[in-house]
Amino acid sequence: MKTPKMLMSDAISHNWWLLLIRGLAAIAFGVLAWLVPGVTLASLILLFGAYALVDGILGIYHAIAGRKMHEDWVIMLLWGIVGVGAGILTFLAPAITALVLLFYIAAWAIAKGVLEIVVAIRLRKEIKDEWLMVLGGLLSVVFGVLLMAWPGTGILTLLWLLGIYAIAFGVVLVVLAFRVRGFGEQLAKA
Repeated sequence: MKTPKMLMSDAISHNWWLLLIRGLAAIAFGVLAWLVPGVTLASLILLFGAYALVDGILGIYHAIAGRKMHEDWVIMLLWGIVGVGAGILTFLAPAITALVLLFYIAAWAIAKGVLEIVVAIRLRKEIKDEWLMVLGGLLSVVFGVLLMAWPGTGILTLLWLLGIYAIAFGVVLVVLAFRVRGFGEQLAKA
């Protein structure tokens, strides 16, 4: 008989494509940040807001889709809510200064990363390669800390750091998606 914690891995493996979409969205965001370095601050704000909103909505969907299957769905829901909140606040206050945006993005990345690490720790006995989710969370936390440590380097540096972070995080999520998909296939055969 499956325990509630075993079912969390079922929910994640059945929705592996959400991890894939989130990873591809992050990679696309990072590539755009690199290819268009002359983007205005307003465009950067809207681009970040859209990314945070989409990432948050997908995180909420992932949590809700698995809420009946595992007891820790609230943690995943919180990480999605953090993203939606960051996206909405970005659209409500588009005239924010570069320094405030820098700390705003840093706080979002740290909160999101910590919550992803918590989810990964809770999954460590259920799935293989949960370290990829921990790595994604650590990338988020390191990114946020670096932004807070050097706020005076300017918005262009933020753009490049955001691009590097988004691509690295996206690659980790894409790899995790296919690993989780494989885990789901193993569960189906068992």
